[in-house]
Amino acid sequence: MIEAIIAFLAGLLIGSFLNVCIHRLPRDLSIVQPRSFCPNCKRTIAWYDNIPLLSYALLRGRCRYCGQRIAIGYPVVELTTAVCFAICVGTLGPTLPALKWCVFSALLIALTATDFEQRILPNELTIGGTAAGLAFALVVPLYPGAEPLASFEASLLGAAVAGGSIWFVGWAYKKVRRREGMGFGDVKMIAMMGAFLGARDALLTMAAGSALGAIAGIAFIKIAGKDPSTYELPFGSFLGIAGLLVTVFIEVLGWPALG
Repeated sequence: MIEAIIAFLAGLLIGSFLNVCIHRLPRDLSIVQPRSFCPNCKRTIAWYDNIPLLSYALLRGRCRYCGQRIAIGYPVVELTTAVCFAICVGTLGPTLPALKWCVFSALLIALTATDFEQRILPNELTIGGTAAGLAFALVVPLYPGAEPLASFEASLLGAAVAGGSIWFVGWAYKKVRRREGMGFGDVKMIAMMGAFLGARDALLTMAAGSALGAIAGIAFIKIAGKDPSTYELPFGSFLGIAGLLVTVFIEVLGWPALG
C-alpha cells in the first residue's frame, strides 16, 4: 500500500512535468528553461502555485495574476499519471516491469494530450519512446522466459509490424481518397507502442484506437455539424487512450478476458 501511495505522489510530480512537455514540445520551446509561466500573461508561476492538483483547486482553476482560466487538461494529466503509476507499482511492486509501464504510460499521456491540443506528436516522445521500449526489452522480457536478445528482436519486430501496418493503411487511404488520411506522427507513435507491447498487443491497441476514434469522430461531426471531408481527427489521442487501457488492464492487471 505504501509503495502505491509513493508511486501516486511521484506520478503527480511526473504529471506536472508532462504538462510542461505538452505545452512546450509542440512549440519547439525548451522544457528546462524558463520556469513555468502562465501562457496568457507570461508571469512566472511561483512554486506554491505549481503544486500538482492542490494549487489548481486552491486557485479555483485560474491564474493568480491575470485571472485567466487554467485549462482542465493540467489536473487531468497529473491525476491520470498518478493513478497509472499507483496501479503499476501497487500491482507489480517496485520492479523493472513497473518502471517500464510507468514510463510507457507517461509517454502515452503526453502524446494523447499533444495530439488532442495541437495535432502534433513530437519526435522527442515518439522516436525517443521507441528507443526506450527497445532498451526496456533487454531487461524486461517482452514475453515469459525470453532471453534479452530474443526479447529485443520481438520488440524491434513489434515496432516494425505495428508501424508498417498503420503506414499501409494511410497509404491505401491516400490512394483511394486522393488526400492524406494519416500523418507520419501516427506511424511513429504506433511503432513506439509496438516496441513496448510487441506486435500482437500493438495491433490490438490500433484496432481499439480506431474503433474509439470512429465512434467519437462520428458523434462529434453529428453534434457539431462539422464537414466529415475536412475534419481532422486526433487519431494519436485515441491510440493513446487505447494504449493506456491495454497497458493497465492487460499488461499490468493481466485481465485474461481481454488478453
